[in-house]
Amino acid sequence: MEIIIPEKSAGLRLDKALSALTDYSRTLLTELIRDDQMTVNGSVKKAKYAVQAGDVIVFEMPEAEPLAVIAEDIPLEIIYEDDDVAVVNKPQGMVVHPSAGHPSGTLVNAALFHIKNLSAINGVIRPGIVHRIDKNTSGLLMIAKNDAAHASLAAQLKAKTTKRRYLAIVHGMLEHDRGTIEAPIGRNPKGRMKQAVVADGKSAVTHFEVLERFGDYTFVALELETGRTHQIRVHMAYIGHPVAGDPLYGPAKTLEPNKGQFLHAEILGFEHPKTGEFMEFQVNPPKIFQVQLEKLREYDGNQ
Repeated sequence: MEIIIPEKSAGLRLDKALSALTDYSRTLLTELIRDDQMTVNGSVKKAKYAVQAGDVIVFEMPEAEPLAVIAEDIPLEIIYEDDDVAVVNKPQGMVVHPSAGHPSGTLVNAALFHIKNLSAINGVIRPGIVHRIDKNTSGLLMIAKNDAAHASLAAQLKAKTTKRRYLAIVHGMLEHDRGTIEAPIGRNPKGRMKQAVVADGKSAVTHFEVLERFGDYTFVALELETGRTHQIRVHMAYIGHPVAGDPLYGPAKTLEPNKGQFLHAEILGFEHPKTGEFMEFQVNPPKIFQVQLEKLREYDGNQ
């Protein structure tokens, strides 16, 4: 791979500049630099080298070892299943599909055991997966069991005809009973693990409705019009009401820190890929979410 350093990156450390200009982690790039697997204008440099505009960086990424995805007998709550589609209730703390950091124990590993037939459109690592929710978000996901069903469900998501309603406990007291957040989302330029509202981001629209207020917290329902990475978490933080328990976008002082965000995919609706019938499913939030709501109600009632 060849990268030519642009003017805006001049003066940055070599590893930091390349991390910002590519999709590779700074750790991986630093390893390549340390192992002399990268050149700058034909010469080997240290990671701390300050790049200049016009520098030509050349390196080759090692081929990734293929991930072996195996069926695992992991408990999985299947809400609905037929020959074309399945709807599951993903527990909080479960990753949707395998990755380098999570090679097993994912929803895909469980689905391969319990559901068997899954669409192949998204390849070996993400069979049947049409859309995702974050590891520490609980709730409903639709899974395609064949390629025709997958194509239909994906088209519905793109056309914004699916229904996806979430429940969340957020910081602060939301002033308006309902509203719409319309702000583009893209990678946070200050942190590659985070998303942010940025001018050149992709269109993102979230609708919210206040269900209950508890002084320092608000219980809200949210509907996604688009499906950007971390959309609800980013949008709520953007308007000053981050999701409680969110380790990435919320404050350290929060409800049940280190146990994941209070965000639950409650309702999922879509047209059946074969029959065209509109189907809608609903599941209650997990126990930790329900217990926390009761605590907030009791505390609020005793004020």
